[in-house]
Amino acid sequence: MKFTVFSLFLLFSFAAFSQIEELNQSSLTIEKIMQDPAQWIGTSPSGITWSESSDKIYFQWNPEQDTLESMYAYTMSTKAIDKVSLDEKKILPGRRGDYNSDKSKKVYTRNGNLFLLDCISGKEQRLTAWLERASSPEFVLNDSCIAFTKDNNLFTIGLETGSIAQLTNFVSGSEKKEKTVPEQEKWLEQQQEMFVVLQDRKAKNKARENRQEAEKEAEPLKIYTGKKRVMDVSLSPGGNYIIYSLYERAANAKATAVTHHVTESGYTEEQSARAKVGSPQGRMEMGIFDVKNNKLISIDKTQIPGLKDLPDYLSDYPERLPEEGEEVKDRELNLLGPVWNEKEDLAVLVALSEDNKDRWILLLDPATGDLELLDRQRDEAWIGGPGIGGWGMSAGNMGWMPDGESVWFHSEESGYSHLYAVNSKSKKKTTLTKGNFEVSEAFISNNKQQFYLTANKVHPGVKHFYSMPVWGGKLTQLTSMDGGNEVTLSPDEKYLAIRYSQANKPWELYLQENVPGAEAVQLTQSTTKAFNKYNWRMPEFITFKASDGAKVHARLYRPEEAQEQGPAVIFVHGAGYLQNAHKWWSSYFREYQFHNILVDNGYTVLDIDYRASAGYGRNWRTGIYRWMGGLDLSDNVDGANYLVESCNVDPQKIGIYGGSYGGFITLMALFTKPGVFKAGAALRSVTDWAHYNHGYTSNILNTPVQDSLAFAKSSPINFANGLQDNLLMCHGMVDDNVQFQDIVRLTQRFIELGKENWELAVYPVEPHGFREPSSWTDEYKRIFKLFQEHLK
Repeated sequence: MKFTVFSLFLLFSFAAFSQIEELNQSSLTIEKIMQDPAQWIGTSPSGITWSESSDKIYFQWNPEQDTLESMYAYTMSTKAIDKVSLDEKKILPGRRGDYNSDKSKKVYTRNGNLFLLDCISGKEQRLTAWLERASSPEFVLNDSCIAFTKDNNLFTIGLETGSIAQLTNFVSGSEKKEKTVPEQEKWLEQQQEMFVVLQDRKAKNKARENRQEAEKEAEPLKIYTGKKRVMDVSLSPGGNYIIYSLYERAANAKATAVTHHVTESGYTEEQSARAKVGSPQGRMEMGIFDVKNNKLISIDKTQIPGLKDLPDYLSDYPERLPEEGEEVKDRELNLLGPVWNEKEDLAVLVALSEDNKDRWILLLDPATGDLELLDRQRDEAWIGGPGIGGWGMSAGNMGWMPDGESVWFHSEESGYSHLYAVNSKSKKKTTLTKGNFEVSEAFISNNKQQFYLTANKVHPGVKHFYSMPVWGGKLTQLTSMDGGNEVTLSPDEKYLAIRYSQANKPWELYLQENVPGAEAVQLTQSTTKAFNKYNWRMPEFITFKASDGAKVHARLYRPEEAQEQGPAVIFVHGAGYLQNAHKWWSSYFREYQFHNILVDNGYTVLDIDYRASAGYGRNWRTGIYRWMGGLDLSDNVDGANYLVESCNVDPQKIGIYGGSYGGFITLMALFTKPGVFKAGAALRSVTDWAHYNHGYTSNILNTPVQDSLAFAKSSPINFANGLQDNLLMCHGMVDDNVQFQDIVRLTQRFIELGKENWELAVYPVEPHGFREPSSWTDEYKRIFKLFQEHLK
């Protein structure tokens, strides 16, 4: 009987899907747009690199739709694109490496061995031939040596002599201490002094040990690391000091587990996964090894100002504020870097407070371990923004200026990520770029005369490549195509390899001279004939006013012949500091195609860069601090009002959907703003922020113990009783990001609350980002069915 009922349910589901598909007015189908994108859309070029002689552009590509991508090369002289042979690929210089001071030579690794390339002649010299693995090679000591790491230790190899020297001696575990000899054993040993033969032997052994010690070559001091892991080891330009970083994993950080039900073994299998927000965190510590004096030097962190500063949110918890005269502990922090001065043994470090509310840029004297403050950035929300770092213990984008005294870096001091320089001696700070736009990437040219940088100066959703005098001034726009421009500059800086796309056209490779206004020539054509048959819509790029007066950017898709009081859908992109109302090809390409199907069926679609989206500066970025589901949700509600007021949409026919953070917003919308959205699809949704990870969540909401108020008002599960409209939830059972437990706990809440207008579709083999076309197809058929049934 159970089998019969289940069979009838399957027949009903398949019949419902079939009926919905028959009502589809688009030439596209969900099966078609959700198939393997490499076979349906094509494979865009990626991994763009230049040959050292600037005569070839290498990239990954798959125009023939093989099983795997391959490496291709565009040759400047022949203007031809050819697949790179395996033999050529084997001898290509490593992508990561280091140049000497005049960039005439490059050192890199291949299969763990060191190679030296003469960039002028193209001749390669092999420096090592072993089965071990070297990494992180760089020129040191006025380009006379190459430093590299192997087995967690730092070595140098002389370019003239070929001599290899080990400079550090890291040893896991702790230094062995002499055993304490019990008094009874000491007494017995002293009694043996009456035997002359034993005394003679003891003296000879001691003399032998002394001679061996005197004849032994000096070796680097043993640095005991305990259970910590060696992360970075870096030699100063003069070769006198080594700065090293050790990472200590968090003790007692309870991991979660993901259960796999569909397995090769036939048994359920557990996979260890991340810990939850508020769990103990790992820490990075830094030390200095004095090479000449063979000793360790401690870095004096007490010289960092503001370590005792408390966050503003504690005013909501007056009982936790320290009483007058009470000692306040220093906040925990991580030291990151170094960035060495090329001319002298000075380094710049970045300190990040563990609560991520402070970023200090510090000058380190390695001879003493003393620190001097160059710049302090404090944000009562959290440190972040393009080029600034903060996520994943990133020090951010920075370096020394050509004067050898100043350091350049990114800061949101003005409200947008811009470039600044600070003199290490006078501490004078210079603003290099300014305006209501963000600088996302920057580096100094070969001749040290200018910066090259990427910025969204003309529009938040357009990225161009610019040059600028190194000490600031006019930005010269080098790219001209409206959309996304990802530029890889040739080593001789004469050409730009541009990976470019528009909102309705995937990424392709272009070539342009490094001259303003020069034509960009398209080199690749990657999309398939089948994909090109459809006339993919260019969305309207619009703004509307939020209820608090803010200007919200969005993509708008409208039917060519919109019906009176028609239906509409709002799409909510995911988070992690992401942008989607931009003018380049979206990483949400499946959703973009789905929106075209919706518009073909008479829907108006709005895709909003709500509060906390990337590209709009600090205030927008931190607009959700301590309240996820606050301004970000109200921006989407204001978007629904815009659709009604400006797009002839029926207020009773608006749906909402999104995945991950978009799923979270969908839940908050249906739970806390009933009646605004008739139906919503919440995909792989966070339902309780106390169960998400630490790195992302703690920046925005602090931690559940520290800031329970923020978690209480930000977690959908606390508002589940507010559900009145129609909800579809979809979740992968092996999601190790937003774990399946999240949606199971919310499901139990619905059952206990007696809610009936919801359904849950589970996907047994899918992680956070689905992999199987069949799963994508099933999910989006359900979403389409939801909207067709409740919005039409």
